[in-house]
Amino acid sequence: MTATPKEARPRSASRAGRTPDGVELHAPTAAEQRTAHIMGAWFLGTFVFSIPAFWFYDPLLDHARYVVGAGQDTRVAAGALLEICLAVCGIATAVVIFPIAKRVNESIALGYVAARTVESLLILIGVLALMSVVALRQDLAAGSPNAALIDDARTLLAVHDRVSLLGPQFCAGLGNGILLGILMWRSRLLPRPMVMVGLVGGPLALVAGVGVLLGAWDMHAGLPVALTAPEALWELSLSVWLLVKGFRPSPILTGRPVKLPA
Repeated sequence: MTATPKEARPRSASRAGRTPDGVELHAPTAAEQRTAHIMGAWFLGTFVFSIPAFWFYDPLLDHARYVVGAGQDTRVAAGALLEICLAVCGIATAVVIFPIAKRVNESIALGYVAARTVESLLILIGVLALMSVVALRQDLAAGSPNAALIDDARTLLAVHDRVSLLGPQFCAGLGNGILLGILMWRSRLLPRPMVMVGLVGGPLALVAGVGVLLGAWDMHAGLPVALTAPEALWELSLSVWLLVKGFRPSPILTGRPVKLPA
């Protein structure tokens, strides 16, 4: 009697480089990994340029009488330069990832580029408002306490305050939190627990912004700061992850198939 051959055991989906739902994973190519590092650097630039800018702006923010005072124009101009760099970084984060992100969903990827572009434009409008106060002080004030100039300065400072809400608050919550979060979740380019922080943080940042817009709380009060914290944590964590580790194996990458441990 001949022995019946043993039934072949099915190959593990994870060893075949597939996720539990059967999606085949590919490692990033050198070019795709370079894109990840570049995106991480641009994202980190948004932190490097945004945080010090407020220190440079301190003599002017909430001080409308700056326009008729001695002024620290060079310091304010340095803050403006930092925010211009911030705007460039914001657009670059979306542009550099677009060729890869559109493999997931081109409409969402394009929406992310649009959100980051609008955010950067609003930042530049804020820069223009503050530098207009500096120009008024230099050209018209001549050290005289002109009430009309002070009113003009208050108006320009209010413009900066509002675009700070509409740009970094609303657009970042929508763009970086929701849209980029969806792209990273579907693509598996980043660890999903990290991405979940962004998917939760984005809507929370929008809620914080809506509360400020409706007058429920001040922008710098404890509650909106706490609501915005997960979004900031998401952006910082993805910056460091992309710079240090790059993309994880993903179905949308074009490198070799990955064999994962069982």
